[in-house]
Amino acid sequence: MKTTTKFSTLHEATNQFLYSSLSKSLSSASTTKQLHRIHSIIITLGLEKSSFFSGKLISKYAQFKDPKSSFSVFHQVSPTANVYQWNSIIRALTHNGLFTKALGFYGKMRKLDVLPDKCTFPSVINSCAALVDIEMGQVVHENVLKMGLGSDLYIGNALVDMYARFGCMDEALKMFDGMPERDVVSWNSLISGYSANGYWVEALEFYNMSRMEGIMPDSFTVSSVLPACGGLVNVKEGELLHCLVEKIGLHSDVVVSNGLLSMYFKFNRLVEARRIFDEMVIRDTVSWNTLICGYSQMELFKESIELFMLMVNRFKPDLLTITSVLRACGHLRDLEFGKFVHEYMKKGGFQSDVTADNILIDMYAKCDDLLASREVFDRMMCKDSVSWNSMINCYIQHLNYDEVLKLAMIMKVDMKVDSVTCVMLLSVSTQLADKELGKEIHCDIIKLGFDSDVIVNNSMVDMYAKCGLIKDSLKVFENMKTHDRVTWNTIVAACVQSGDFTLGLRMINQMRTEGVMPDAATVLGILPMCSFFASKRQGKEIHGCIFRFDVPTGNAVIEMYSKCGSLKNSIQVFDRMKVRDVVTWTAMISAYGMYGEGGKALRAFEDMKATGVVPDHVTFVAIIYACSHSGLVEEGLACFDQMQKDYNLEPRNEHYACVVDLLSRSGLITKAEDFINSMPLKPDASIWGSLLSACRSSGNILVAERVAERILEQKSNDTGYYVLASNVYAILGKWDQVRMIRKSIRARGLKKDPGCSWIEIKRRLYVFGTGDKFFEQFEEVNKLLGIISGLMAKEGYVADLRYVLHDVEEDEKRDMLCVHSERLAIAFGLLNTELGTPLQIMKNLRVCGDCHTVTKYRSMIMQREILVRDANRFHLFKDGTCSCGDHW
Repeated sequence: MKTTTKFSTLHEATNQFLYSSLSKSLSSASTTKQLHRIHSIIITLGLEKSSFFSGKLISKYAQFKDPKSSFSVFHQVSPTANVYQWNSIIRALTHNGLFTKALGFYGKMRKLDVLPDKCTFPSVINSCAALVDIEMGQVVHENVLKMGLGSDLYIGNALVDMYARFGCMDEALKMFDGMPERDVVSWNSLISGYSANGYWVEALEFYNMSRMEGIMPDSFTVSSVLPACGGLVNVKEGELLHCLVEKIGLHSDVVVSNGLLSMYFKFNRLVEARRIFDEMVIRDTVSWNTLICGYSQMELFKESIELFMLMVNRFKPDLLTITSVLRACGHLRDLEFGKFVHEYMKKGGFQSDVTADNILIDMYAKCDDLLASREVFDRMMCKDSVSWNSMINCYIQHLNYDEVLKLAMIMKVDMKVDSVTCVMLLSVSTQLADKELGKEIHCDIIKLGFDSDVIVNNSMVDMYAKCGLIKDSLKVFENMKTHDRVTWNTIVAACVQSGDFTLGLRMINQMRTEGVMPDAATVLGILPMCSFFASKRQGKEIHGCIFRFDVPTGNAVIEMYSKCGSLKNSIQVFDRMKVRDVVTWTAMISAYGMYGEGGKALRAFEDMKATGVVPDHVTFVAIIYACSHSGLVEEGLACFDQMQKDYNLEPRNEHYACVVDLLSRSGLITKAEDFINSMPLKPDASIWGSLLSACRSSGNILVAERVAERILEQKSNDTGYYVLASNVYAILGKWDQVRMIRKSIRARGLKKDPGCSWIEIKRRLYVFGTGDKFFEQFEEVNKLLGIISGLMAKEGYVADLRYVLHDVEEDEKRDMLCVHSERLAIAFGLLNTELGTPLQIMKNLRVCGDCHTVTKYRSMIMQREILVRDANRFHLFKDGTCSCGDHW
């Protein structure tokens, strides 16, 4: 008996030793070979069906990423009612990313009535979360509650994490709040959920709550909070977190360091980001990607490429790194390096995905290698809409519109066209001014259902306007359910382009009524209209909407005020501008020129050069024009000489035209004609026109007739030059020539702009045409004209009938002079404004000599300042004199 007991005790001790040894060997196995050897021993000893060893083997094979062997071990013990073995296989499959199979085993386990325990559910819940299987997740949660395991810490943590990964943060928070016990994992699950779903404020709030609860953050906490700091650009919180990382020694964790790196890039703190990278003991692909992509996003493309070269020498990049560098190559237009990276991809065996190929297409296009772009596109096995649109955009950039249309036709067959394609095709019809193509695309847009897309509609409004179909443009605008600021800017620009400034101003008022605040683009669209109408009130209102404007907007405001008759306001805006470019100075020089302030224009020109701003072609047009309108002949010629000598700028036709105007306006007709004959360029109608205009004013009829013949030889499409020639022949009394020119104008489909003038009184614009009889207070205006004519006759006024260019009797000529549009506008203004207040009149054509004389008399007789802007410049009439000094 004693012997049997001793033997039994010895056997039991031996088994315990054996179990202990095998268990330790299993735990310490570091290679598959070692694991197979231990597995063989277990089978030899007949222990393969032991729940303990089978479970251990299943878990160990899973650690070595060998789920097949895990499954094989489980199969050997199936069917089993042992929950430990089921838990082991479910955990093994989850660990290896086989989430669907893990849930399948959970389902089989339930069918076999094997009761899960608290160790079963964390793995099952993780599988639901990974598959984003909300329905299954809710079922598992119900199972947990039925089994009374809802208070288990590990299951609770898994459920919080699961709902967070589903994006159901309300459910996650509800689960978190209901937990009787929480640890750092609980807080991490909630914080990471808020951070991952973009709820950065909440992520930071719960992080701070965890600190108040005495929870010591770990690397997972920090890596979840850092994106929130970056997303909110909360520099203070980010710096505090960085200090904590250093304090508790988490800086050696590569994930934490990567998070800090990314955060500092979002803060635009390049120095700190680079320091963190340089101090990292361990770097992974994410570290390099974050740095390379960060430099690229901050437009430090050259530095991004240099970092890539460093990375290649020490670390193999992934596709994300490569695509980031390819983007940098595109921005730098570095074709050589772009090709090198592409070749590196091929040799490195990288499997190029659709995104990478799309970036390659774009890179080659930006580097002007359209053939390479097309080669990448053609070899793509799988193309998405971005691929097609990228290729179409390449052809648009290279103005190859035929290929664009061909590719679009193929795209329609291969895949559905999207809204981006429609916008690009509309841009083609806009560039070509092809209204038929535009209408065809419009039909496709309606069929595809993109007619409610704001961006598409904005493009259609622009397309129709630029194709000259303003009515169609307005129709699209009116049918739009919503208008954004771009819509308003586009329709305003359309009105400006079509010349319908009245409609443009109505649109602006409607825009402001709807509560849309103008931006820089709106202002740049509106101000030319204010300038045209000389609507100083409207211009000031728009100026009042601009709290802080950039240089282009400031330039436009200067021009607006100068054209609205307020040189003083132009100067004030100019003086307040801290940054001025060549356009700013040119606008100011031009403004002085329009008001006959040639001396001030020259001083501004000298100041501009002194500040280091280099004048361009437009500046020289402005300064010579200013000299011309102030009789500063020598100064104007000196500026013309400076162009080539000091700035190496070749004069263009417009500069020669300004010099001709400068000479001839000062009565130097012969010198002006000699200058034209010595020009290296063939003189065009604008140059001959400048001379002809001066000849007519000075009465040099012989030269005028010779120049008129030259103008007719030019066959210009500008009606103004034909009218000018016609006027010369009318002065000479050659009415057959006049009729011939007018007949030629009609035959060529050209139209003479009828003379008109306008005046703004009490926020309303009044427009008058020459000989107009259909306007408010016609009788009163006519009566006043008669009274003023009598007063002028007493002062010595005699009508200059040379300015009536019609073959009629002298009495009729006098009557025709009396109803010129500016005379009607001035008389109307005198009737409807308070005594002594200044008047401002705008005229679309040049003021005739007789009207100029009449306005001087009127300013003296009526004791009014009268500011008249004609097609050339401003005239300020005061006490019988004009600011132009009769030099216009």
